[in-house]
Amino acid sequence: MEDKKITEKESLEVITSMIARTKQRYIGDGRILLMWGYLTVGLSALIWVLIASTHNPVWNWLWFLLWIIGGTLTPIMDKKMQREKGVKNYSDIVTSRIWSTVGYSAIAATFICLAFLLAGGKDAWSMMFAIALIIVPFAEIASGIVVKEKCLIIGGATGLCAGLFTLACIAGHVALYTSWFMPLFIISFVAMMIVPGHILNHKARKNA
Repeated sequence: MEDKKITEKESLEVITSMIARTKQRYIGDGRILLMWGYLTVGLSALIWVLIASTHNPVWNWLWFLLWIIGGTLTPIMDKKMQREKGVKNYSDIVTSRIWSTVGYSAIAATFICLAFLLAGGKDAWSMMFAIALIIVPFAEIASGIVVKEKCLIIGGATGLCAGLFTLACIAGHVALYTSWFMPLFIISFVAMMIVPGHILNHKARKNA
């Protein structure tokens, strides 16, 4: 018995359906984007205020709350979304692995910075800002391309520009002073995650 060959139109319909389901599953109503966006912005603002008022860099250790809170909430939210949306398709897997790569890269960078501090007393933590503003935006742009969502591409591109500027400052030995860099970091995450998250929320409510 000969297998039925699908037409070009049917093939495009299948791909379009996969993209739509992936957008709904992993981008969905923007909950995970908004969680990371508000968490990062809120924690950044808190650390900024504490350092500015006390002039004590010890408050930078609060950055680890980002991994503790975000790392705990993300799999919980992801499992809930998986129960709601059902079986994964190829586009789902690609998008999931893009963001998994971001997580693993950030964890590896954290351990490298800790090793520099503990083994040689070298402060390499500024690299984490470059990671946050280069790898995260790149993943967001890639996800936006996969699911054909312009707000993710534009938001990611905005964050990436800030990341390249940050990398240039680090390479050029320009100090990332809290007074000017923290506002830049906060604005970047608003553009990358909070604005796209609310746009996706609005779209999800319209399609509900």
